[in-house]
Amino acid sequence: MKIEILYPGAFPMARVQLAAGESLKAESGAMVSISTTIDVESKVEGGLLKALSRRVLTGEHFFFQTLRAVRGAGEALLAPTVPGDIVIIELDGVHEYLVQKDGFLAGSEQVRIESKMQSLARGLLGGEGFFILKISGEGQLILNSFGAIHKVELKPDEEYIVDNSHLVAWTATTTYKIEKASSGWISSFTSGEGFVCRFRGPGLVYLQSRNPQGFGSWIRQFIPASSE
Repeated sequence: MKIEILYPGAFPMARVQLAAGESLKAESGAMVSISTTIDVESKVEGGLLKALSRRVLTGEHFFFQTLRAVRGAGEALLAPTVPGDIVIIELDGVHEYLVQKDGFLAGSEQVRIESKMQSLARGLLGGEGFFILKISGEGQLILNSFGAIHKVELKPDEEYIVDNSHLVAWTATTTYKIEKASSGWISSFTSGEGFVCRFRGPGLVYLQSRNPQGFGSWIRQFIPASSE
């Protein structure tokens, strides 16, 4: 399987070239187009109970697409829902990634996707909710973001502070805790930051340049109020 990112920037697509017999799993609705050699199947990832928990607890789609090259080699074009970058990650079968619920776009068939429950404090304050996605296995993983993606590589015991609304994914080798953005409660909230995540390496952290919640607030000011 070969993946190429087309039109990098705000409106990219991923072109995936599949050999005969190869398959790819993708987020429901991600397909733009496919060769006539490829069939699209709807699959419940991880079984019915895991799919139900992922849908109810994380908001992820119940089904994934499986794109399978059954009649010879072909290509598939995939695109995320929101404007933003696409990044390709090579999974080695050892290291796991934790991904915010809207970050998964596609991956090799060998990629495993599970729901992971966070602690009460992280669920309430972290901005990602109580459940995130745990992704492991071997092969290629495609993540998408809202805005540009920036990768931060942390050395052992190196710390880095991230606004929680800008998180895309991070390796399970990192640890993190939720804390106030400033030393005082008032300054934390009046600064517009509230709570942040303090990561400790070693590991990788992927950030997105735009804040979905902030963008939503900006959009709402232009929506006329209901007269009812």
